[in-house]
Amino acid sequence: MLSRLSKQLSLSASTSRNLLFQKRFSPNDGTSLWSCSFATQSGTSTARQSFVADGSMTDKIFASYSVYKGKAALSTSPMLPTFRKLDSGGVKLDRKGSIMLTFWPAVGERKYDWEKKQCFALSATEVGSMINMGPQDTREFFHDPAMLSSNAGQVRKSLSIKPHADGSGYFFSLNVVNNILKTNERLVVPVTAAEFAVMRTAVSVWHNTSLFI
Repeated sequence: MLSRLSKQLSLSASTSRNLLFQKRFSPNDGTSLWSCSFATQSGTSTARQSFVADGSMTDKIFASYSVYKGKAALSTSPMLPTFRKLDSGGVKLDRKGSIMLTFWPAVGERKYDWEKKQCFALSATEVGSMINMGPQDTREFFHDPAMLSSNAGQVRKSLSIKPHADGSGYFFSLNVVNNILKTNERLVVPVTAAEFAVMRTAVSVWHNTSLFI
């Protein structure tokens, strides 16, 4: 089953799926995401890798995975590496790839505030730590987006992944403290064991590609 899922995650999504993705993630769409009254929903979308280390184009397709819960939604997406062309004609890595976790708060039943998203980019090492989690393992990651700049310490992000007490899944919790705006936001998304298995498979596929160049 996981091998079939791995293949599906590297193939282009159908037209209908792309249309559904556009509806789900439209910033101006404040309506219900689903016509059914489910407590949890999930879906996939795709992103094309367009530039590789030698400067050529590639046909690789990466599929993101999202879950929608009562208090918040969570999307796991690949952030492709970026490159800069040199005057000599060569290509230099400008930014390494990462896995982006994006959280949105719920504002009603099956409605989310797309404007108030909070993001957390997992590095290659952090992704490896997540992939190797066991049913009772906990992971915590801390980021300072302005590290090594004059604004260091002004914004602090902490991501924790903790198991459910009954071993049925994990809680993904993102806490963002912004001393500039004087805000403290916390978003929690419960992920079932099945949903986490999909996330782990997707992340493993991305981890084994050139994403983290």
